Amino acid sequence: MRVRKAVIPAAGLGTRMLPITKSMPKEMLPIVDRPVIHYVVEEAIRAGIDDVLIITGKGKRAIEDYFDRSFELEYYLRERGKVNELRQIEEIGEMVDIYYVRQKKPLGLGDAILHAEKHVNGEPFAVLLGDDIIISQRPAIGQLMRIAERRNAAVIGVEEVPPELVSRYGIVDGEKVEDGLYRVKGLVEKPSPEEAPSNMAIIGRYVLPPEVFDALKDTPPGKGGEIQLTDALGILLKKRKMFARKIEGKRYDVGSKLGFILANLELSLAREELRNDVTKHLQKVLQEVLDG
Repeated sequence: MRVRKAVIPAAGLGTRMLPITKSMPKEMLPIVDRPVIHYVVEEAIRAGIDDVLIITGKGKRAIEDYFDRSFELEYYLRERGKVNELRQIEEIGEMVDIYYVRQKKPLGLGDAILHAEKHVNGEPFAVLLGDDIIISQRPAIGQLMRIAERRNAAVIGVEEVPPELVSRYGIVDGEKVEDGLYRVKGLVEKPSPEEAPSNMAIIGRYVLPPEVFDALKDTPPGKGGEIQLTDALGILLKKRKMFARKIEGKRYDVGSKLGFILANLELSLAREELRNDVTKHLQKVLQEVLDG
């Protein structure tokens, strides 16, 4: 289970973030001064991955442009002596080898991952969803990669959610084998709180064997004609061991309006050059709200 490739599905329509996502990919929404997908690619690099495939769709060309070199901008910055800005722009264009394939129809996450089969070429691979930012000391996907290599098994990232939110996620039925690690016995896609086997929700990080592609091909379309990855993992579970790892770190679902706002707020406070001004402004706004 040595993992060196990552697949980042980024073809979704971003309907939770309309109207801005009518013309801007949700993965390109800014978190402070970087787009969401920058954080995701950076996480993969920190985990030691050197090959990234991004699954795009119609209207997602801005993602490719962002990770490309921009010689006109570099020339402009160099001529004006903007050394720090130039270094930032050059580093983006040289982050890692990035490849692209387009999902022509919005047929779900499972279908998007199927588009990676040729690129993966029979190797195990990591999957990082393009609208989930996870801030952690150890890269979130790296936490899963270590388990996959040690256990020679598929590993999915999970976190505990309140019972009233289980219907928004795929939920794991698991048996604890050590702190934060569970042997997966079953998976349920978006159950009601009464039907959920646990409150361990699948989040946007996976390490998968190449056999998952056969499982995806055997997965019938579900609601809306979409192929659900969770359903395919249920098929894979019959053939391969699978573990769920509670990810250590703070996750932001920036594909939702609240998650996007919280990510900008908290990551602004984490930036030393912004912290004081942001804190003062928040204190002022909160006082105005309290004063009515």
